[in-house]
Amino acid sequence: MQVTVDQDRCCGSGQCVLTAPAVFDQSEDDGLVRLLTERPDPAEQATVRLAAALCPGGAITLRDT
Repeated sequence: MQVTVDQDRCCGSGQCVLTAPAVFDQSEDDGLVRLLTERPDPAEQATVRLAAALCPGGAITLRDT
């Protein structure tokens, strides 16, 4: 799985950080998503998929590799 984020679509809700904190973080400056890893471990993939589904801005894109 490869993860990308679009900060222009991020609304700073933080759902991704709460759901998958090993993969996502939030900037302290503007509250926007920060991607910690583009290729999460297989054990994290289910929570990353959930984080993408919960994102109100649709800022998270997943691609199976």
